[in-house]
Amino acid sequence: MRADPDLHLLLVGPAEVADELIGALDPAQRARVTVRPVRAAVGMAENPVAARADSTVRTAATAVRDGLADAMVSAGSTGATVTAAALGLGRWPHVRRPALVATLPAVAGPVVLLDVGGSLEPGPATLARHAVLGAAYAAVAHGVVEPRVGLLSVGTEAGKGDRLRRSADPTLAAAPLPCAARYVGLVEGYDIASGLRADVVVTDGFTGNVLLKAIEGAYAMAGGPPPGGGAPRAAALLGVAGTVVVCHGAARGEDVASGIALAAHLWRRRATDTVSVLLGVPGGVGPAAGMALESSAQSGDHTERTTDTEVSL
Repeated sequence: MRADPDLHLLLVGPAEVADELIGALDPAQRARVTVRPVRAAVGMAENPVAARADSTVRTAATAVRDGLADAMVSAGSTGATVTAAALGLGRWPHVRRPALVATLPAVAGPVVLLDVGGSLEPGPATLARHAVLGAAYAAVAHGVVEPRVGLLSVGTEAGKGDRLRRSADPTLAAAPLPCAARYVGLVEGYDIASGLRADVVVTDGFTGNVLLKAIEGAYAMAGGPPPGGGAPRAAALLGVAGTVVVCHGAARGEDVASGIALAAHLWRRRATDTVSVLLGVPGGVGPAAGMALESSAQSGDHTERTTDTEVSL
């Protein structure tokens, strides 16, 4: 909050968790924090349908829907967050499975990777829809001109990969993309690190999540991330009618702060509205009042990095 004096927080969660956070702030910052005490939290191992109306994550989504907050940030169960956002905010037309999108630093510029944990077993049509979402997000959130979209596989030659990749390749090639984006075909893992062939890389949520954690582990073994930044600890949720950011399951204070900063950046750029307009989605989300930060009872005490729960809606 020190870095963003215009930011206001709505903390949703157990009162004792909120009190501990507020106690670390100075009086001026405390004036910009509101608390909504909610006891029920969805655990990491629970079924996402546990994101019922009286849970912290569902209450945070409702605050955004009702105009009490501009964006929602959660470091709890990814599956529960996606479920709560889809049910509480609604999905865009023609988006059956929302996608989690992360931005990785690359030699030639940022590379947008999706999905990183929202849909573990998508079909070719879902990957094609995610390519559309990713292209629009790269243009709106990062100012990429004419984004190049690639499909992650084990080789760049046509026909490489498993059944999903072989089926999805022609589907993506035929899909109309927004923002003058173009499909460049199959790409490999090192293309994500270089950024020379693609600005947007599409894959299934299982592979994307494993890749993200592998990159994070590689940075840790190398003594830390490069100066340009490391693996992101927060991802934006695309395909729902609101700004939603999901933090890493093992997020610490600085990681949650990074997620809040991402959510504020996306809302101030009207990213959700702009992407929805580019995709022809009617309506949009109007301005509201602040940031809803969902805080489960387990926040800050995660030992497993769980951001890989698929949600069937």
